[in-house]
Amino acid sequence: MMATACLLAKNWKLSNAFNSPLRQFHSSTSLNLNRFLFDPSEIDTEAKSSSPTITLTKNDYRTIHAAKILSLHNGDTLRAGIVKDANINNSTLRPSLVAEESEYAGLITDEASIEWIPEGKIKKAQPTKNGDPPGSLQITLNDLVPIEEELSDMKPRISLILALPRPLALGRLLPMIAQMGVDHLVLTAAEKVPKDYFGSHLFRKPIEIRRALIEGLCQAADVQIPTVTITKRLKPFIEDDLESMFPSDKYARVIAHPQRKDGKPSLRMSQISFPENVSGKDKRIVLAVGPEGGWSEPYELDLFQEHGFQQVTLGSRILRSDVAVISLLSLASDLCASDD
Repeated sequence: MMATACLLAKNWKLSNAFNSPLRQFHSSTSLNLNRFLFDPSEIDTEAKSSSPTITLTKNDYRTIHAAKILSLHNGDTLRAGIVKDANINNSTLRPSLVAEESEYAGLITDEASIEWIPEGKIKKAQPTKNGDPPGSLQITLNDLVPIEEELSDMKPRISLILALPRPLALGRLLPMIAQMGVDHLVLTAAEKVPKDYFGSHLFRKPIEIRRALIEGLCQAADVQIPTVTITKRLKPFIEDDLESMFPSDKYARVIAHPQRKDGKPSLRMSQISFPENVSGKDKRIVLAVGPEGGWSEPYELDLFQEHGFQQVTLGSRILRSDVAVISLLSLASDLCASDD
């Protein structure tokens, strides 16, 4: 049971409960679609096909990508998946209806087949000479399997406690965090985090958080949306909720902080120790990354270390949040996979 005030009230799914999937799936033409991702609500439940089908409009960015970038023709196949939602925990956000979990959520296929449905004056069921879609696109999701069966090595092992960065920086970071396979993201206040950062549009419209995370999943060919927890009070979170979320007997707890000339020597990521009896594929890390100037000294550093966090460093340079986060996540992921 969460005790932090910010986390007490409710759980809301980051799902199609936020009305329409349009803003999450149809708003970009610049994504790298290493897997076409769909919301469960897009599945045509009335189709007579033995496999689930989805029909995309002509101006959907995935339709455009299939025509202009991939030049797909009828019968061609592509990689596809149905996103599986985690929760967002935050009592400050406006509540929405909670959608029921779809039986297809979390399933993937490398054998989804496509069929063009010409519209208007276009008669040929293939991309035009200019690479434009001839009409809407029907995708049949053949041979769906759980992603855990097909890509067991993609199971996330890293969780991230992140001092809330500037809103623009957070917008850039969210897709990267999803790409790196973080399974639980905690956005927290810190002494050096201005309070007005929590007034960002990302918190007024949490659907934008989901959209940004899905962008990263498209790149990584994954379907599991990370859990997101938001807290405005660091100390109560560490004292009351940390153990239930990230048990000390299962997670190596790591805090990143710039190395100070007169400070206590920090470890390198490769030197951290895991709990007893944890090895191989059971290795998990919860990583705490502070603001660009680092966590406050000594208060916040002491708070983390009192709760079993081992301090690591990337050196004495003060790095931007996005550089530090991605570097640390890469090192942590590599360490967890080092003796698989």
